[in-house]
Amino acid sequence: MSEHKYLVTGGAGYVGGVVARHLLEAGHEVVVLDDLSTGFREGVPAGAEFVEGDVRDAAKWLDASFAAVLHFAAYSQVGESVVHPEKYWENNVGGTMALLAAMRTAGVRTLVFSSTAATYGEPAGTPVTESDPTAPTSPYGATKLAVDHMIAGEARAHGLAAVSLRYFNVAGAYGDLGERHDPESHLIPLVLDVALGRRSSIAVYGDDYPTPDGTCVRDYIHVADLADAHLLALAAARPGEHLICNLGNGKGFSVREVIAAVRQVTGREVPEAVAGRRPGDPAVLVASADAARERLGWTPARPDLTTIVADAWRFAQARPR
Repeated sequence: MSEHKYLVTGGAGYVGGVVARHLLEAGHEVVVLDDLSTGFREGVPAGAEFVEGDVRDAAKWLDASFAAVLHFAAYSQVGESVVHPEKYWENNVGGTMALLAAMRTAGVRTLVFSSTAATYGEPAGTPVTESDPTAPTSPYGATKLAVDHMIAGEARAHGLAAVSLRYFNVAGAYGDLGERHDPESHLIPLVLDVALGRRSSIAVYGDDYPTPDGTCVRDYIHVADLADAHLLALAAARPGEHLICNLGNGKGFSVREVIAAVRQVTGREVPEAVAGRRPGDPAVLVASADAARERLGWTPARPDLTTIVADAWRFAQARPR
């Protein structure tokens, strides 16, 4: 892939920032567009041009000099989406509608979209494939699925080359770029907070699931592996096609396995407190990444849970509270 110029919307966030850095390291020119509502200015990697603005105003900056757009600008808190669905529809769907219109006007015909396993809701079986039914259980998942439908129509009608990447559980860190959500809802950074003494214990929501140790099993993927997939998706995008690929390790780790890995990596005590099951938590949620392997040529290089936790631990220690 020769040097190109890319617009990364939401590039001040966790995944967007790591992808922007990978693009820069591959020799590309990167412009990050972010309103900093959930991202952080220091999350924009050095070397990228930063524009503080709303994705709905992308037409102000997008022109024919851009080879493609990588779109991460979305609200992503499941619980918040239930309380404030209008916020999610307006930003996630309305923002993408405006972005697609700006791309059409500018003649930018390639898009890589940050989608989510939340589009599947509570799958009937595992591993989850792209052909499984989509039945999101939250407005967040519904907005992401709506965008996938929107992109499919854009590809058919206007020749857009598009790839949607449906993430499972993204974790780990890449250098000084790592998870810093507010509020934090992801298991690995929450367990690391316990190891750091920022929380007294980690809640285990249910220990009576039909799994080897009774706790929920999830598919964790290293954020750097995820970023690699985005660069491969740019190369795999074809005009008029909307390709959807799950991104995961294809292997699950239980809540207790994650806690054990944190204890091993940090050498610290991590007290746990068993609580009741949360409604809507499937026992096992693991991705089939066959499509990504076949269509993108992607294989996770860092599938080991200890590696993922160790990278996240380095970032957590370095980050001020």
